[in-house]
Amino acid sequence: MQLGQMKKIKSVLNSINFKIAVIFMLLLLATIEVVGASFTRQLEQNSIQNFESSIQVPNIITNQISSQLSRANSKKANQQLSQIISNYNLGDISQLMVVDNKGVIRAVSNVNDQNRIGQRTSNVDIKSVLSNGKQVSKVINDNGNYMVQISPLTSANGTNTPVGAIYVRASLQGVFNNLRQVSIYFLIASLIAAVLGAIVALVISRAITRPIEEMRKQALRVANGDYSGHVRVYAQDELGQLAEAFNTLSVRIERTQEISDSERRRLDNVLTHMTDGVIATDRHGNITIINETALDFLGKTEKDVIGKPITNLLGLKDVTIQDLLSTQQELVVRVNDNTRDEMILHANFSLIQRVTGFVSGLVCVLHDITQQQKNEREQQQFVSNVSHELRTPLTSLRAYVEALNDGAWKDPNIAPQFLHVIQDETERMIRMINDLLSLSRMDRGVARMDLEWVNLNDFVNHVLNRFDMMLKSDSDKMHKKKYTIKREFPHQALWVEIDTDKMMQVIDNIMNNAIKYSPDGGVITVRLLQAQKHVILSISDQGLGIPRKDLNKIFDRFYRVDKARSRKQGGTGLGLAISKEIVEAHHGRIWADSAEGAGSTFYISLPYEAISEEGENWDEV
Repeated sequence: MQLGQMKKIKSVLNSINFKIAVIFMLLLLATIEVVGASFTRQLEQNSIQNFESSIQVPNIITNQISSQLSRANSKKANQQLSQIISNYNLGDISQLMVVDNKGVIRAVSNVNDQNRIGQRTSNVDIKSVLSNGKQVSKVINDNGNYMVQISPLTSANGTNTPVGAIYVRASLQGVFNNLRQVSIYFLIASLIAAVLGAIVALVISRAITRPIEEMRKQALRVANGDYSGHVRVYAQDELGQLAEAFNTLSVRIERTQEISDSERRRLDNVLTHMTDGVIATDRHGNITIINETALDFLGKTEKDVIGKPITNLLGLKDVTIQDLLSTQQELVVRVNDNTRDEMILHANFSLIQRVTGFVSGLVCVLHDITQQQKNEREQQQFVSNVSHELRTPLTSLRAYVEALNDGAWKDPNIAPQFLHVIQDETERMIRMINDLLSLSRMDRGVARMDLEWVNLNDFVNHVLNRFDMMLKSDSDKMHKKKYTIKREFPHQALWVEIDTDKMMQVIDNIMNNAIKYSPDGGVITVRLLQAQKHVILSISDQGLGIPRKDLNKIFDRFYRVDKARSRKQGGTGLGLAISKEIVEAHHGRIWADSAEGAGSTFYISLPYEAISEEGENWDEV
């Protein structure tokens, strides 16, 4: 509580209102004191002068005294002098003494000092007056304030011969009492004037500081973002004009702030929805702004990067901020994160310049080129693979054709073998080209899908029955290997919407791979099951399996785990890639699980919605 009162008192003492009142009151007091001191001094001088005039012995008395002093010093003359003095109304005079020109005291007014008559005076001032004939008046502060006046006396016959002096001593106590009384009255008047002046000063200072106080409060509201208030204009003086100017400024600040907020929101909205990352720095290269896309690219949070050097964030070890400011070079940044695959970013730098040309920072735009780089690598790899896959059979064809041209066609044993090889290689190239055309149509989205509702149990059984028939057929030379197909299907009918021709191609590709890579007499297990809103078809073999490092690549075009063996068995390397495209066109997913030496399992997941066994009322509208 005391601390609050202390702060309140300190606030009042520091206010302009209080300071103006104090200054005005001090000026008023100083003026009153100067005027009062001058007035009191002048009054004192005038009072002393008037008192001095009032104690001056009249000429008639001095003439009588002079005539007695002109006579010889006798007892009778002294008695006459004493009579003259005693008959004189002394008033404020406390002592009156007559001295002749020889310095002998001839008469005194005080009865107690009668014994001094006939003695020589020792007063220096009396002697001085007797010698030079000039009057002496002085104020003496000795056991009380009093005035001494010594006047020379001249001969009454008109010769102005000094015959003595008259010594007058009068008390100034009454004069000083009057002066003290006047001073007390003046002090009281000064205090009253000071109080009135303080009141007037407070009123005036309040009138002056009220608009200033309102402007201060309005300035604080504006600083806090509240532009609703306005300063009241009390008069059309300088303060009124200042208040009007402040109101105008407040309105302009509000408009400017609204425009600034709108632009900031627009900028934030643009930065938030940009697909590219944006980073802004100050002129020292420290990050000031970063959008969510850039944070996602770099795997950072805003708290981790604000205020940090951009070179450290982007991992630019050999590039300094001075290099970026001077050249604004374009860089490729690779972001390695243990939680995800490597990301490749294209960083484009530009300067932030003011109108004066002063560089205040940098803007870095990050563009994700990971997929672009991957596509370029895949395109290069695809071209290389296609060239290699076509060159191998063409090289074989050329060798066999050259051998036939050299005369091998005449040999009835060799010629048919050569022609059979040429036919096989030609068919393999035709299959490869057809697969490439199928993939091209799927990539361009022009592949036609003939969807129909089928019972997946019956459909898969139908496809597997074909493989059972091929196993029993003696004419099928490609399937001499013995195998067994094991079926694990649910009793519930699983109705799905598929393109039967394309899904048959997918199952054929996976089954052919399972047969190719399974050992003789192996078991191929085909399962169907329902999982929530999907139906999953799995095909498992007992082959050599696929290494873990190759599982994510087996659906790439022309990718083979065992290239020599696959090519020898007539594969094009496009079967699984085509299967993936077909399954994804059905809004499904295909993947594989395998371990070396333990076989492989391929999974196909397709969207599924359960249909009521009672059916729907098709006649109902």
